[in-house]
Amino acid sequence: MSNQKKWKIVVTDFIEENLDWEFKQFESMPNVEFKAYQLKNSSKDNIIDKIKDADIIVVNMVTFNKSVIESLQKCKLIIRHGVGYDNIDVAELTKKGIIFINIPDYCIEEVAEQAVMHILTCARKFRCQQRSMQLSVEKEEWDFEIVYPIHQLSYKTLGIIGCGRIGSMVHRMMQGFEMKRLVCDPYLTSERKTELGVETVSLEKVLKESDFITIHTPLNEETRHLVSEKELRQMKPTAFIINTARGGILDENAVVKACNNGWIAGAAIDVYEYREPPQKKAKLLQVENINLTPHLAWYSLEAEWKIREKIIENIFLLLNGKVPNNIINHDVLSGTTM
Repeated sequence: MSNQKKWKIVVTDFIEENLDWEFKQFESMPNVEFKAYQLKNSSKDNIIDKIKDADIIVVNMVTFNKSVIESLQKCKLIIRHGVGYDNIDVAELTKKGIIFINIPDYCIEEVAEQAVMHILTCARKFRCQQRSMQLSVEKEEWDFEIVYPIHQLSYKTLGIIGCGRIGSMVHRMMQGFEMKRLVCDPYLTSERKTELGVETVSLEKVLKESDFITIHTPLNEETRHLVSEKELRQMKPTAFIINTARGGILDENAVVKACNNGWIAGAAIDVYEYREPPQKKAKLLQVENINLTPHLAWYSLEAEWKIREKIIENIFLLLNGKVPNNIINHDVLSGTTM
């Protein structure tokens, strides 16, 4: 290490079964104190008490707002355990001079696979097929009535909203289905468009012409309720919308209304706007043509270990006086001493 100062590393909350592996990374380092908590549902005062003197913080779902950030006495780095960071006030971290990073490249294939799965389950009416199978077993003869009609995917139109790491992976995975693909992403560079072989179009065109729409943008002030009632009304009544990105990009109440009223054929959702998991009485749970999965698009055993390794890698970079990877608030570097 570049010096022998005392470092305190705190994990605010985690989804792994345990952090035994992480503890082992530091057990031979007397100048590092490693603490792990489950503070997701804790009071703000308890959160502050546990993290106020930390040098490095790893956070999953705990909210880091202005008051929490202002309590930090000597923090140099906050690492988001994941891709999205709508629970983090990045502007306040920058004011405080704290480096903030996420881990954007650990579950690209997994989320893309989940989106493709949802496209296929919507197209092939998987839930209806399950009910058809149950009815047929009970009747002791095939009953396909609730499944009809099903259409092939070939020559249908797939709309991709957001074509970054995951959106572009979905684009690649779906090529074998011979679907027309429309991409809406105003931030896609001309070089990347050429590399992917796409031309971007307006959100309106994606909404009006797509048979399936899959969302792959971050959640921020620009994208919150990017698809709400107005946008859903522009879709075909035979179209489906899929969200494996972040809850809140797709207006949850609006999609319930759209599916119940037949504005669209259905939806598939892995991420939730108001609460995760949804409450028992959540309207989403009552709609038959909305397929729901438990915010698990990110998961594979490989992805779980990849993010753990990348988090430790970035911690060691800072401990050794080096700049971490994937810095979100680059402006803070000019005033930060490693």
